[in-house]
Amino acid sequence: MAGIKDPGLRRRALMRLQKERGRSVAEDMFPKLVEHKGEMPFIQDQLPTIFHHKANPPGQIQQRLLESFAAYRDTLPHSYQTLLDRYEIRDAAIKVVGIGSVGTACWVLLLMAHEGDPLFLQVKEARASVLERYAGASVFFNHGQRVVNGYRLMQPASDMFLGWFQGVRDTRHYFVRQLRDIKISIRVETFGAAEMNLYATWCGRALALSHARSGSSALLSGYMGKSDTFDQALASFSIAYANQNEKDHAALKRAIRAGKVKARYEEEK
Repeated sequence: MAGIKDPGLRRRALMRLQKERGRSVAEDMFPKLVEHKGEMPFIQDQLPTIFHHKANPPGQIQQRLLESFAAYRDTLPHSYQTLLDRYEIRDAAIKVVGIGSVGTACWVLLLMAHEGDPLFLQVKEARASVLERYAGASVFFNHGQRVVNGYRLMQPASDMFLGWFQGVRDTRHYFVRQLRDIKISIRVETFGAAEMNLYATWCGRALALSHARSGSSALLSGYMGKSDTFDQALASFSIAYANQNEKDHAALKRAIRAGKVKARYEEEK
């Protein structure tokens, strides 16, 4: 925040941060994602993004889920296992997430310690890294563990509930994290040039820090050198990527208008 020179931008950023710090899962997410049958809370279906599998009705916890959850628990430090043991699984539902997870199995779990203390965990399938064909197989047998290790390498402070497991009745690998861990969603669609420039600077610094933590900083520095060749390459790639995004989106809209693709529009609540 101290690096924001514009007083107005700094004031807005501080107000937003203060607002997010005051939010809690119980007050913010719980009313939006949960409904009750009597006194029993369960995850509310919100098609097309959140829904219960036909073999997993609301509130019914299958044995294989409990076994998978136990395997996940074993990957946590003992201190966090003790904290997690205060909670009980109440429900599980499928959750459709971002573009990078299309075609993978993703779930959201509702756990409760007591009536006013919910915990939402997100279970995401982890597949082999796209870099394996170039860099060789991962040193981690479980791809969920590989993902979790990557988080911990890159982030100065990671989610305390990061863990992994392998499916009890399948060969899929998964990792687990909190569904919401006091994250701030950046509303880039509201940004002007000044805000976008500042946000891009923050993103660049965060990525640079992550790479420096997870790799050899001396090797990276030597590879990039002292010229602006690497900078220019990144800029050229970014512009090409943005142009391709615009072309893809225009093609999607044409396909929708022509009836080749059926689109469903969600209204903001």
